[in-house]
Amino acid sequence: MSNIYGDWLRERREAAGLTQQQLADRAVMTRSHIAHIEAGRRVPSKGDAQRLDKALGTGNVLSSFLPQEDVAVADYFEAALELEKQAVVIRESAVMFVPGLLQTKRYARSVLGTTFPPLRDEERDRRLVTRLERAKLLDDPVTPTFWALLDEGLLHRVVGDKGVMAEQLVHLVDLMESGRIRVHVMPRGTGAYPVMQGMLSLMWFEDQPPVAYSEGIRVAQVHDSPAVVEQLQGAYYLALSDALPLRESLALLKATAKDYDHDA
Repeated sequence: MSNIYGDWLRERREAAGLTQQQLADRAVMTRSHIAHIEAGRRVPSKGDAQRLDKALGTGNVLSSFLPQEDVAVADYFEAALELEKQAVVIRESAVMFVPGLLQTKRYARSVLGTTFPPLRDEERDRRLVTRLERAKLLDDPVTPTFWALLDEGLLHRVVGDKGVMAEQLVHLVDLMESGRIRVHVMPRGTGAYPVMQGMLSLMWFEDQPPVAYSEGIRVAQVHDSPAVVEQLQGAYYLALSDALPLRESLALLKATAKDYDHDA
């Protein structure tokens, strides 16, 4: 998003001689939420904007000129990366590939090899390092709590080769058996279901409103609107209700990994 809004908020706050914490106290918000708005990473809700206007004595400027939400731009994942680092709960769904946070090095390299036009080797390596750095979020034994809803089709889509697939699925099994993540598989016989149009990530935070991130072909969106986020959460949980239970999902992953390993 353009940061004109955040810059203007910071200028008004500083002109009033307020720190972020003092403004947060006046507007009944958190300091970190103020910081994210000023940095252009978040869009305040209508209610937040109205309280900011009241706290700063700016009439209805902040509430009247809220930046457009849900703007689709290809480089939006940069903002999603920052949000991902702050999240205490993450729920993801994926149809085509294993989610980035759960990818092994060889699987991630193969996924990056599908980009068109092809990436230069140095750019592919740079993106691979970034993806593997993201996975370090799961090194913490507790936070973020992570659930994944995976379409069964992606388990049978050979990315790289069967050895790569065996390694990737064993990695998922290890994370599940350690209790670090939950994975639920949507059976192929389910038919059409909500959230199957692309990748979806739902994120919750300690002191900020939840957000959602969706991704398609050359399009990515951070959803900050409370109404939109609530709708996407509902779609996710509706789909989850049709997925296999945890134990059945684990058994399917183990069996599929074994098949790949045998064939490899």
